[in-house]
Amino acid sequence: MRPVSIALVHYPVLSPTGDVATTAVTNLDVHDLARSARTYGVLQYFVIHPIEAQRQLIEKIVDHWVNGSSGKRIPDRIAALQRVVVTPSLEDAFAVMGGRDAIEVWVTSAKKAREPVAFAQARASLSKPGKPVLLLFGTGWGLLDATIESADVFLPPIRAVASDYNHLSVRSACAITLDRLLGEQDGLPR
Repeated sequence: MRPVSIALVHYPVLSPTGDVATTAVTNLDVHDLARSARTYGVLQYFVIHPIEAQRQLIEKIVDHWVNGSSGKRIPDRIAALQRVVVTPSLEDAFAVMGGRDAIEVWVTSAKKAREPVAFAQARASLSKPGKPVLLLFGTGWGLLDATIESADVFLPPIRAVASDYNHLSVRSACAITLDRLLGEQDGLPR
């Protein structure tokens, strides 16, 4: 199985008007994506934010769950939050993983931005030898088109059959994506 890491990108992402934006950190995103990462065996969970005060907030949240009262009260969450790596940019996350050329970057998007690689095909490629994967999730109104275009793999948008409404929280999108890639299939292990 190829190693998989995830990244929650707060910059650069899109605003509601389509401009480049920076989004604020939320405690739920930090906490819940870490729990999903731990559940599905993701090695690292990068939280990308260019603003120092926001990075300090993330580190304070992580410290509370690893070393603070919540870590003492619910110790099984420590292993999840220990996966969090805070970086100011995607390039810094790439560097932690050995550089952009040493990894494959996979992206998701609520919109169909380019021809996707089916989840079944992506899942099968994870079981073959290859570079570690960094799977990017965008906040705000999603990743920039340039980020999507520069990725090695574009996964299909997550869509419901019964509805055309498509505005999942990033927490939900991450959990569904990880389950499709790394979860049991029909109750059977990968």
